Amino acid sequence: MEFKIRGFLASASGLVFGLTAFATGGLAQDMPAPFDIAGDVKIALVRYLSTGDFFQAYLSGVEAQAAALGVDLRVFDSRQDAALQADMVDQAIALGVDGIIVQHGLTESMQEAVQRAVDADIKVVAFDVNVENPAVPQIEQSDRDLARLALEQAIADNGEEFKAGYVYVPGIAPLDRRDETWRDFKDRYEGIKEAAVFGTLDNPIANSNANQARSVLQANPDITVMFAPYDEFAKGVKIAVDEAGLSDQIKIYSADVSTADISAMREEGSAWAATAATNPAVVGEVSVRALAMLLAGEDPGAQVVVPPTLISQDMLNELDIKNMEELGAKMPQFAHADVAVPEWMPLPAR
Repeated sequence: MEFKIRGFLASASGLVFGLTAFATGGLAQDMPAPFDIAGDVKIALVRYLSTGDFFQAYLSGVEAQAAALGVDLRVFDSRQDAALQADMVDQAIALGVDGIIVQHGLTESMQEAVQRAVDADIKVVAFDVNVENPAVPQIEQSDRDLARLALEQAIADNGEEFKAGYVYVPGIAPLDRRDETWRDFKDRYEGIKEAAVFGTLDNPIANSNANQARSVLQANPDITVMFAPYDEFAKGVKIAVDEAGLSDQIKIYSADVSTADISAMREEGSAWAATAATNPAVVGEVSVRALAMLLAGEDPGAQVVVPPTLISQDMLNELDIKNMEELGAKMPQFAHADVAVPEWMPLPAR
């Protein structure tokens, strides 16, 4: 597989770059239209969130699968500016792309923008944002299962009675789905008491949440569990817990994982006990594959779900896992998801 960078553009409205991957060895001719001509298909990734290792890994998965398919990929990064993200969808439409992946965002800002793309006969898939459009498949990490796995581990470690701090920002689809599971658990286990709810997506996310967590810990010295179902939230909580010298009194449970997270979980005496995660690179690959199926006239389904895995501190130590590569090697279920893989679909080299 040969890669060729097509271009790089920077403007006041945001950052755009293009990547074209040309398939060699007769691969393109074995694929259905429009993929039978290498480089003939243009797709765009329009991002709302990009801060943190998760989103870098997701982008690498999108790039790898786009390369395997031989498509021209354009990336738009709105850096958590909802209005700019909607404008970037319009920019992608104006570029004449064949398909768009919308990655995170707010329903109210993306719904009309995505409808404009659909009206322009552009195929769209959405990852972790509900655009409320039946023509748009939803790519999900099974967020309810992510929260369930983490909370089941919290109960296994701490029993059915504890006071918890909860990090949550409403209006973000994956966080809202994880919140549903949190509320279900509180209803099911009456001994779980929510002592405080806090959280922000202000950049830098980890440090901003650390600032809030410091105040929460001071006001609620009886908290023994922190449920932070996004790893940037968990990083912030860990900073505050470490600074307060409470690592032996509080356990942190989260969602998502990265090499930096693994290192933080494996620190001596770390309060970060467990996380539930999918491989973000795999989710990126699945996002592109689902879009490619639409472009080839196939139906990936209304919901394309990537199953998660529980990753505990004990497991990381026992298997001596130090990074994402070792996590995939020692936990094969984490390295690949057999989701949205028709027979004709080429996969990235492993």
